[in-house]
Amino acid sequence: MSEQVPAAERLLDLVIALTHTNHRMTKADIRARVNGYGAANDRTFERMFERDKTALREAGIPLVTVVDDAHGDDIGYRIDLDGYTMPELGLTPEEIGILSVAAQVWQGADLDARARRGLVKLNAVAPGASADLAGHVLRVPPPEASFDALLEAVHRRRLATFDYRAASSGTTSRRRVEPWRLLVREGAWYLQAWDTARDAERQFRLSRVVGAVTVTDEPARHAVGEPPLEAGEAGVATLLVRPGRGASLRVRARSVEAGTGHDEGWDVLQLPVGDLEDLAGLVAGHTDAVLVREPERLRTAVVARLRAVAMLDGEPAPGSAARAGAAAVTPAPDGEPAPGSAAPASAASGAGGTRG
Repeated sequence: MSEQVPAAERLLDLVIALTHTNHRMTKADIRARVNGYGAANDRTFERMFERDKTALREAGIPLVTVVDDAHGDDIGYRIDLDGYTMPELGLTPEEIGILSVAAQVWQGADLDARARRGLVKLNAVAPGASADLAGHVLRVPPPEASFDALLEAVHRRRLATFDYRAASSGTTSRRRVEPWRLLVREGAWYLQAWDTARDAERQFRLSRVVGAVTVTDEPARHAVGEPPLEAGEAGVATLLVRPGRGASLRVRARSVEAGTGHDEGWDVLQLPVGDLEDLAGLVAGHTDAVLVREPERLRTAVVARLRAVAMLDGEPAPGSAARAGAAAVTPAPDGEPAPGSAAPASAASGAGGTRG
């Protein structure tokens, strides 16, 4: 139904109509010919059209009012094409579609309005989006309250401070970080950053940031690290789990088989990695009841967590034999080491259970 046309789509239709009119369009023309206005009553139409005129002008679109020479009260509208020309963009319909989908990231954030206005301009002068992407919805959670401040810190390459609540203990501590990037993992926003106190890369879930974020004037000192693996990118993990242990891992497993040969006395689990950091934290919580055979990045991430606990305790974690891996009785605190991050050489090099 016409009244259900989204505002962004109605604006785009209005721009297209006003750029293709031979002379001008009156309000009656617009109401009759532009999708989204027709079913509105007089009062609603006036309110919608006034709001849309303001939106177009704020977007930098030169909307011109044209008055009939013979009838001063006969007012029409057009877009001044001379003031609305853009250089050749050279974008394909597929690329236009991708930009349209990507703009959904800003929904609910400060850049939301600017992203929508940019798309209105782009679609008015560029080829239509690819049909393959039509109606595609990007499944991105709404930004957290800390999003804009952290985005500023990322853009300016400045240190930021905030209070952070650990998932493992529920305790809150002050963090001082060099923000690198904001990303979505498993339906939640995360900050990838360098934690200055821990002198290591960490990821922070934005929903666990407590209170306001302070962006300082202190410049970042570390180069921006590589993005973490996307969910599923790390493939399948092979774990050795003690019989009767690791229930939370067993429910995720694609297969569970009794180990033979060198693996006798263990169960061999195959499970999708998904979010590598989440899985690493889960494995680390089982200490020496679980060994990681592969992938190497998962083993490294588990070792980093266990070593972090050992360092916080001021002594090696119990059961840190080379075969069993650096074992600890509690999982590492939140703001976890990123996959593949380097760990102190003092920890057992065989941690994570290299077997063969």
